Amino acid sequence: MKPGRAPPRACPVCGGPVAGRGAPAFPFCSSRCRLVDLGAWLDEAMRIPGTEAAAPPADGTGGVDVPGAGSEG
Repeated sequence: MKPGRAPPRACPVCGGPVAGRGAPAFPFCSSRCRLVDLGAWLDEAMRIPGTEAAAPPADGTGGVDVPGAGSEG
């Protein structure tokens, strides 16, 4: 490897070689691997760590004030 050049990248899905930044599926090796990765995110197999969101209120309003939905007169 020449000085100043980045090492070859591997596809995060299959480990195959990635063509480079100009490739249409970058940073994946193919459109198939790109879709496999997207599917994993959509199936929630992959997540960004964080705290759990608070559950919405039991009144069914989702925490939004709805006129006339309260127990007022």
